[in-house]
Formats: sequence, structure tokens, C-alpha cells
Amino acid sequence: MPSNLAAAFGAKSTGARRARVEASPQFSDGKFRNNVPTSSSLSLTALPRVAVAAFTGTDARRPHRAIPLVRSEATDAQGLHVTWFGHSTALIEIEGRRILLDPVWSDRCSPSQLAGPRRLHQPPIPLHELPPVDAVVISHDHYDHLDMATIQHLSGLHQATFVVPLGVGAHLERWGVPTARIAELDWNETTTVAGIELIATPARHFSGRGFSRDDTLWSSWVIKGPTRRAFYSGDTGYFPGFTEIGAEHGPFDVTLVQVGAYGGDWPDIHMVPEDGVATHVDVRGGLMIPVHWATFDLATHRWSEPADRTWTEAKARDVRLAIPRPGERVNVDTPPEIDAWWQQVA
Repeated sequence: MPSNLAAAFGAKSTGARRARVEASPQFSDGKFRNNVPTSSSLSLTALPRVAVAAFTGTDARRPHRAIPLVRSEATDAQGLHVTWFGHSTALIEIEGRRILLDPVWSDRCSPSQLAGPRRLHQPPIPLHELPPVDAVVISHDHYDHLDMATIQHLSGLHQATFVVPLGVGAHLERWGVPTARIAELDWNETTTVAGIELIATPARHFSGRGFSRDDTLWSSWVIKGPTRRAFYSGDTGYFPGFTEIGAEHGPFDVTLVQVGAYGGDWPDIHMVPEDGVATHVDVRGGLMIPVHWATFDLATHRWSEPADRTWTEAKARDVRLAIPRPGERVNVDTPPEIDAWWQQVA
């Protein structure tokens, strides 16, 4: 298996994969585009200021005590359960099947394990102890969502189907995932794995590994079992498309929504917590589980702020909320009471 820095960048689509990319309604002038344009103040003149901010105030951006981890036994995949492993990595057990979202087990979310954002807590369980999964779903190809070492390990350990947005399949093929086990989807396309329907739905973000940007698509995801439904936002800015997703595919028993790593310099590509709660409401969610926080220091807000603001907004909008510890298995029908565990370590 390739393991060097160049391999971690992935690969560009060619042949039939490239033809599908170029035929996508989301692709124009050589790049994938959002259906609601984004703006960013991350200009060349702003980069020095952003860089300085990244290296200041770091004490508040990390917990002062160890993040509590839970080791849960996934003994029965019936019903609907969610185990959040940290950041955006989660296992959805839905009506007898297991769907793994954006798995990252490496120490750093980076093309190199010598540099880049490092974990603030260890994975709650070793990767080799993960129960067998039916599908691995990837939202987009940023390093904190698509990790080469984790993908290679899963490919060898499980017979899962890897379900990815357009263009991402080329990365997986370079890393040794068999082509027959890759399902590559455009927005509003569907594949079925082990009786579970997986639908790529729009998001408002961007993509890129190495020195390229927007060569691959980004997605939110609808996960439909025979009677139960889950929604995963992926990384995204807030936009009206969530109402359309809710109208077409909702209501959802549970949503996993990005609430962290936001900043004033990129307001259209990562949601603040209040937007995350609004997204949950828009898609007609039942229980909300916030993700994309706690594990990596990727923005200048306080470490505990995403959970605090999400909890406050959820109470204001009467939204059912669970904020599990990493590794805690949540029964969607009987979620645990919120105990503000993160405030005890912040």
C-alpha cells in the first residue's frame, strides 16, 4: 500500500470517472461549484492575520482536563443507535446494518503524521476492534474527513462498500480499495448497500487535497433504512437546500450536524452552532447529535463553545439534543440526559 506524502494527496479522476465528473450539473469551468455561492475573507492580505490568530489564544482552544472516553459494546445493531467517536467520525447502527461516517483514526488530520492538527483525545476504541461495517460514507476529501491510513485499514479489515461523492473514488483507488467496492455519487443520486439506501444530498462547502481545490464534490447524506432515517450534514455553510432535503427525504429520526470549526473568515462554508440547530429543524430532524468539534483544534473559538452554544439554541428552539462523550453509544429512541460533561473538562 502507498504510504508516502504524495500518496496521501490522493489522485485525480481519469477515464470513466472523469467523464462522470465533467457531466455533473455541479461541475463547470473545471471545478465543482456550490449552488449557493460562497464568499470568504481568506484573501492573501488576510492570511497573515489568520495565521497569527491560529497560534494565539490556544489555551482556551483546548480542554484543561482529559476528555472522557466511553467504550461501548455494539452488541446489537437493531433499532437505531449512533456512536460518535469524535470530530465527524460516527457509527450509525440502523435496523441491523452499520454505516460508518468519515472515519479518521490517525493521530493527525494531515497528509503527514509529522505535522498538522493533532488529536486532543485518543480514539475511544482501536480501529481493529470496530465491529464489521456494511458501508463507509465519506462527505468530502479534506484530511479531517478522509484519512488514507484509516481507509487502507478498513479496506483490508472489512468488506464494506465505500460510498463517496464524485471524484473521491480516484483517491480510494490509489490507496488500494477495489474498484468494485466504491460507489461514487453525484448530488441526488442513490445507492443501496445491504438494504440501506444512501443518498448524496447538497452541501455548501469545498474540497481539496495537496495543491488542488474543488476537483471533487462535497455532500451531505441521507441514510434510509426500511423504517428509520438519519441525516448527516457533512461540512457545510447554512443554505436553503436543507429545507428542500427535509421536504423530500424527512422527517429524520436523528441528525448528525456540523457545529464546530467556524470562524468569521469563512462564514459560508462552516456553520456556527445556531445554524446547525436551524439545519436540524429545516430537515425535520428528531434527535440532534452535534459533530465536528472536540477532537481537533481547527478554529479560534473556545474548545467548549460549540457544545455550549448548541445546547443553548436547542433549548430555545425546543430541539431534542444529545451531546455524548466520544465513544458513547446513543439509543436514538431513549437518548441520555445532557450532563454538560464538556464543561467539567474545559
